[in-house]
Amino acid sequence: MSEPARPLPPAGGHPDDDAVAVNALRSAVMRLARRLKHQRVDESLSPTEMSVLGTLALCGSATPGELARKEHVQPPSMTRIVAMLEAKGLVRLEPHPEDRRQKVVTQTERAESMLEESRRKRNAWLAELVGGLDDEEWAALRAAAPVLEKLAHL
Repeated sequence: MSEPARPLPPAGGHPDDDAVAVNALRSAVMRLARRLKHQRVDESLSPTEMSVLGTLALCGSATPGELARKEHVQPPSMTRIVAMLEAKGLVRLEPHPEDRRQKVVTQTERAESMLEESRRKRNAWLAELVGGLDDEEWAALRAAAPVLEKLAHL
């Protein structure tokens, strides 16, 4: 059973208050992320493989090196991940248009539909949770979403 949510202290107060707020934010984001990971559609894919597919969906085709940078993994690790995704029919490797030494990774239609189904499932689960919030909490969460998105990309 999860511990009850604690409200974050206001920002800009005592440095200890900021440290408490950062700790509470980290804890809440990690707990929610873990719970969202359990809402996967295809259990045969690792969270890293799902993340790579999500990056391809968001950014389009990329070389394994570009994917490694975006996913913050070493290139040899990305090469293995791409090989596993290719074996599962979720990506295809195509010749790079300008550099014959490189390949470009592109997601397949199967990957696109799987990601869409996964998004629907996770969004439905999250919408159910949000239904338990009052109007003020929901407004605060909606206002925080762009800030959390910015943090995720810093």
